[in-house]
Amino acid sequence: MIRFLRYVFLAALALGLLTVALANRAPVLVKALPDDIAAFTGFAWQMELPLFVVIFGGIIAGLLIGFVWEWFRERK
Repeated sequence: MIRFLRYVFLAALALGLLTVALANRAPVLVKALPDDIAAFTGFAWQMELPLFVVIFGGIIAGLLIGFVWEWFRERK
């Protein structure tokens, strides 16, 4: 029974993530620095990505930072 509930939960999660990805396919421009600072430093890296990649990347980066932070906090 628990295995079935786990599969139902994972299917619902996958369906939700797929829905978010399909609804946010428009390309956005991701820049490393604001325009004024990029002109001052000469470093103007930018990349055009679909919005869902930026959203999911932010979620994954936040989870990884939180896990590493907690690992450093609990390590003795």
